[in-house]
Amino acid sequence: MLEGWRRQQSARYLKGATIGPRLRLIRRMALFTGLYPWQWTPVEGEAFIDQLRNGDCPRAVSTARGYEVTIGLFLEFLLDARYGWAQVCEQRFGEVPAQVFHEGNSILHRVDYEGDPRRRPLTYDEVQALFDAADARPGRIVERGVKGALGAARDAAVLKTVYAYGLRRTETSKLDLVDLRRNPKAPQFNGFGSVMVRYGKSSKGSPPKRRTVLLVPEMDWIVDVLDYWLTDLRPRFCPGRHPALWITERIGRLSPRSINEAFVAAKRAAGLEEHLDVHCLRHSAVTHWTEFGYPPRFVQEQVGHAHAATTAIYTGVSDEFRNRLLLASLKGRLGAAWDVRA
Repeated sequence: MLEGWRRQQSARYLKGATIGPRLRLIRRMALFTGLYPWQWTPVEGEAFIDQLRNGDCPRAVSTARGYEVTIGLFLEFLLDARYGWAQVCEQRFGEVPAQVFHEGNSILHRVDYEGDPRRRPLTYDEVQALFDAADARPGRIVERGVKGALGAARDAAVLKTVYAYGLRRTETSKLDLVDLRRNPKAPQFNGFGSVMVRYGKSSKGSPPKRRTVLLVPEMDWIVDVLDYWLTDLRPRFCPGRHPALWITERIGRLSPRSINEAFVAAKRAAGLEEHLDVHCLRHSAVTHWTEFGYPPRFVQEQVGHAHAATTAIYTGVSDEFRNRLLLASLKGRLGAAWDVRA
């Protein structure tokens, strides 16, 4: 059954990173219940989710819903008459698979965003504190007389790039030198006016999405950062003909996990809240672009969202920005009368 379901998903060109966890979840369900899939009932499904919710490491609502969906997809495959598994089970075991999750016992999707509410954009001061801490790490490593100063300098440049272009960590990891482009409309940014993202987050069964991210004038400080990386720091890694923009000490491509670790190290050195993660830099870019006055559609295209609602979730503008909008609106409506009243 599992092999057939694997082939079905593979035929849809789903990624191995999607198929593998799904198969492991079904095995976990079977191990938890001690029953075969054709013996599962809603009671087993509810007990499995209850254990996930109240165990030592409670799962998030979105994670538990994903588990319910995956189990439902597997049982849907077994019940599909085109594959014949229901008939086989009835003939051999006298039992037929049934869906274990239904409207009465499954998690409803009531809101657009169910992530950790503590995940948020960083303020301008927090971004500066993070970058200051990242810049200070190489010097502190040298003072201790240990290796890693060059890697720490690279990590500082990586984090600044994530924020300046609003990138995901995987997108950042997979950037090549050729992905740095000149923007003819902004020649003052030299060869860093745009970044070609060739490995954007893909939809199920589709190849990675591509997009071009333009450098905005408010982030022009990244030009000096990237120029220093390419002309001074990167050659010290002796990368040879390696195409990757971000190189490790072993002449490999910097991994998304390493980018995450770089953020954690800088975050803790800066004394920022522990629950913040590297993806918060992407939220920060969306928020700050909005506060700079760029249109919502432009921001949406910059980060590669298919829907404006997704971009809106990322946005957490400051009270100061909202007050500026309010004052501008009042002044536009009341004119001179508002100036006198103010």
